[in-house]
Amino acid sequence: MSDLLGKRLELSRRHLLQRFGGGAVAAMALVQAGPLLASPVFRTYPFQLGVASGDPAPDGFVIWTRLAPDPLDIDYGMPAAAVEVGWEVAADEVFREIVQTGTALARPELGHAVHVEVAGLQPGRPYWYRFTAGRERSLWGQARTLPTAGAPVERLRFGVAGCQHFEQGYYTAYRHLAAENPEFVFCYGDYIYEGRSNRVWNGGEMGPIENVRQYAGDELYSLGDYRRRYAQTRMDTDLQAAHAAAPWFMTWDDHEIDNNWTAEIDQDGTPAAIFALRKQAAMQAYYEHMPLRASSMPVGPAMRLYRQASYGDLLDLNLLDTRQYRSDQPCEDRWGQPCDTIGRRDAEVLGRAQESWLFERLRQSQSRWQVLAQQVMMMDLDRTPGEVRTENLDSWAGYREPRRRLLETVREQGRGNVVVLTGDEHQNYAGELHLDGQRPDARPIATEFVTTSISSGGNGVDQRADTAAIQQENPQLKWHNARRGYVICDVTPDVWTTEYRTLDSVTERGAEIRTRMRMAVDHGRPGSLAEA
Repeated sequence: MSDLLGKRLELSRRHLLQRFGGGAVAAMALVQAGPLLASPVFRTYPFQLGVASGDPAPDGFVIWTRLAPDPLDIDYGMPAAAVEVGWEVAADEVFREIVQTGTALARPELGHAVHVEVAGLQPGRPYWYRFTAGRERSLWGQARTLPTAGAPVERLRFGVAGCQHFEQGYYTAYRHLAAENPEFVFCYGDYIYEGRSNRVWNGGEMGPIENVRQYAGDELYSLGDYRRRYAQTRMDTDLQAAHAAAPWFMTWDDHEIDNNWTAEIDQDGTPAAIFALRKQAAMQAYYEHMPLRASSMPVGPAMRLYRQASYGDLLDLNLLDTRQYRSDQPCEDRWGQPCDTIGRRDAEVLGRAQESWLFERLRQSQSRWQVLAQQVMMMDLDRTPGEVRTENLDSWAGYREPRRRLLETVREQGRGNVVVLTGDEHQNYAGELHLDGQRPDARPIATEFVTTSISSGGNGVDQRADTAAIQQENPQLKWHNARRGYVICDVTPDVWTTEYRTLDSVTERGAEIRTRMRMAVDHGRPGSLAEA
């Protein structure tokens, strides 16, 4: 093991001990050395799940891979022993100028996944990385370090994507996203879906729709179940291309564990202690397959995903977790029905610890833009046009008191430069945030951009009739679209431009990408949101 890796493991050990006390002992047992198979010979290619990077810092980033010669087998083709994996980082894509090398252990306790926290690099520039195991070598990926804290940054382009139901469409959009050469990708969640394999799904007004491909297996409960679902997903080469093109900031929504879960509640009446076992398995598999730092390693049925990254003096990216600390949805999460309990004063979305952390960072921020990168819509849209008002109870609109606290803090501390990035809805939206969207103030508090799905929901349509009716009832909603794709955010000190990239089809491979809409907002003027 290299000196650098040893130092990083010691730092990770100290972090876990400081954060979790004695509970860190079990977590660190997963990263310490044990029986070692140093020079393996693989029957088939072991890097079938690709490579990835994530959580960049000014001096480095995480690089990730997982050894899986037979990804869907019970033991995925690996022995019950740790395997030594070499890694190298270069200043050029042909690896003539190697700047760092080392070895890491791919341990069976972590599904033979490798997370290397590379440090000591130069700020604000690209690097290339790859792995070796035995005589096998991975493909290479590109990562980027952040600019130095507070350094002038004149422009930043990054992608937003998520909701990638494997069965309902191909990941063509990811191949196009990779070609954009973004500085980073923010993944808002629903990386996998936990349900059983299905040949058809209910497309609503579109009727029954046959899936273009199928998951292997039944609904996910065990660690092995979740591992195989991630492995099948990560075998998609379009997804691998997007991971290899840029570092990703990962967060989750609900389907990484169970539909509409909150805190200790799975919506199916499962006892909390039993659901905790499922969460523990799902969280371990999530960590194993994501380019996350050791600070996000799960301890039991809990892991910390809220964190911040800063791009010089231009942008503070606050990554939030709106699932793990949330109180139960009001009114049993019944869609489209009036609900009096959405005003509960004891309701939580972020939980008080994460909320305090966020409010302090908004107060301290000196950046031109502050970003809330999260999962569920913050606009409080009336979802049933007419006399009766209803909300999406699984969104911030179902939690009026925590929503009010957040927006009042944004109004006081955000200086009109807060942008909220959201997913979950399987549609594109652009709109303004007010304390009460039905009675908006003259000046909006912030701007929200909602990104559609990569594939969830099938092909979709340009604009849904029901959403058009909703827009007529909601003056804060400025634009919507129901195709699949991703978003590119192009940020300068004076203007934030969101470019909505869409595909006409995800049920056939190779669809062309186009820019369906550009929406822009001026620095310090959230009310200026308009077509660019």
